[in-house]
Order: sequence, then C-alpha cells, then structure tokens
Amino acid sequence: MSHICVPVVDQEHSPLMPTTPARARRWIRSGKATHFWKGGMFCVRLNVEPSAREQQPVAVGIDPGSKREGIVVASASHTYLNLQAEARAGVKEAEKESTRMRRTRRNRKTPCRKPRQNSKRRWDQSFSPLEVGKHWFYAELGKLAPVQTKQGYQTKALRERLGLKKTGKKLAEVWEVHCVDAWVLAYSAVGGQTTPGNKRVVCIAPLNWHHRQLHRFEPEKGGKRKPYGGTLSLGIKRGTLVKHPRWGKAYVGGTMHGQLSLHDLQTGKRLTQSAKVADCRPIKLVRWKTRLVPLATVEQGVPASPLP
Repeated sequence: MSHICVPVVDQEHSPLMPTTPARARRWIRSGKATHFWKGGMFCVRLNVEPSAREQQPVAVGIDPGSKREGIVVASASHTYLNLQAEARAGVKEAEKESTRMRRTRRNRKTPCRKPRQNSKRRWDQSFSPLEVGKHWFYAELGKLAPVQTKQGYQTKALRERLGLKKTGKKLAEVWEVHCVDAWVLAYSAVGGQTTPGNKRVVCIAPLNWHHRQLHRFEPEKGGKRKPYGGTLSLGIKRGTLVKHPRWGKAYVGGTMHGQLSLHDLQTGKRLTQSAKVADCRPIKLVRWKTRLVPLATVEQGVPASPLP
C-alpha cells in the first residue's frame, strides 16, 4: 500500500478501518458515503451499514522534536499515515518583544498594569515549556488509549535491528527524518511487517495568528498606531477555507481597506489582498497548512516542493 488512506466512520461516527482514496471516491459518487473534514483530515462517513466491523489493532507512533515531529499511524499489515508536523516557532522571541514594549510603556504616561512581584523570576530557565506541553499531550492521549514511552537509545536499537536508516537532515521533508522513528515506535506496539509499505509523507504547519496584539508596536506618521492582530477579518474567522471565483480554494488571512487577503493552503503564500467578502464561499475552518510530498521526491530523498 503506497498511498495515504482515508479514515472511515459509521453513521454513529464510530471509527472503522481506513480505506483507499479510490474506494472512498466510489462511495461518495454512489451516495454510499458522505465526506467531511475533521482536524484538517479528509474523512468519509458511511450512509449504509458497513459490510464488516472487524478492527485490527492500530498504533500511533510519535517522534517528538523541537522543530519537526513525526507521527505514523500503522497496523501489523499497513502503514496508513506518515505525518511530519512543524512545531510552533517564534514564541520565545515574541515574549521577549512583548516584555520590551511593556517596559517601554512604563517609562511613558501610559496606563498599564502594575509589575508583578515575581517579574524577575526566570521561570523558564529550569524547564522547557515545550516539554510541559508534551507531558500534557501524553496525558490527554492516555485518556484515549494506553501510552508507552521509550528512550531514544531504545528506538535507535530497534531501528538498527530492522535495518532502517535515519538521515541527519532534520528539516528535510522525507520519511527517513522523523517518520522512520515514529514508524519503529508503532511497530514496537503492533508488530507485523518489518518494513513500511507506505513512505508517502504529509507535511503540516500551524497557522499562526496574533491573538492579543491589537495594535502595531511602533506608531505610524502622526503618532497613530494601526490596528493589528485578532482572529476575525470582516466577520470571517481567519483560517477559513473559502472558494473564490478567481483564486479557487484559499484560506482567509488579514484585511485592509475593507477587502480580504487570501493565502495558498499549501505554502501560505498570499494570493491577493483585494478579495471581496461577497465573492468568498466558506467551506470549513482550517488550522494547518497541508501538503503531500510528491512520490518522486520521497524516492529520491530530497527536500520537497509544494504540490501544484
């Protein structure tokens, strides 16, 4: 199986075994199933009673990293999904800038909150906020299914025993970067084939918005500060996937002069700044930029370019 599988649920939204994209398309065309999106993933819901409800044990392997993370969904016979997620970046720099601007305001006659008593405490020096988030994530996963954690040397030993290689190019969009260890972790839980049947990688990156920065840091000419940040653009939630007559499917970004900015869903590149609200038909709200790495790129092991 060399393709990405499609998640399937029944009429009660109980999960069933995934299916192939070709079969999912046939189901949708015949009315046997209805498609929907969940968490940025394309899924199908059966409108009829499924022919079988047998389920194989499925494991999710997660290889955490500071900049990229690998997530693999696999059973003993199939590798259903290889996901490379881009971790949120720029938080530390944004906090430094926010602190600098707050201290600057205190030197002016500007209303501001009183300094906290523990403002000089370096709360993030002895631990990583990223690690705190990971522990919370593992705790939430434990509510869904048993969670097993392994040390890096254990994963490496199992990877070498299976004869799999890992590349040192940490930012490359290939299976051998992070997904290889994630697959090894999934294999350690379900067993089965000793080589992955699918190395197709889906790369995702979060859409970042300025939630609390309501104006620009520095004033414009005349001492005025332009509004900045927020999550709504002319009444539309930023990140909403829309269909435009000219630009096709794109997601909503910022707004200026009563018009919308539209961005490419795969690259995040701005397509236009002059889209009208009346021309945009909302489809769904997205939180991630998503792109499927071309198969030729996967085989060659080189960084991928977005699909057209």
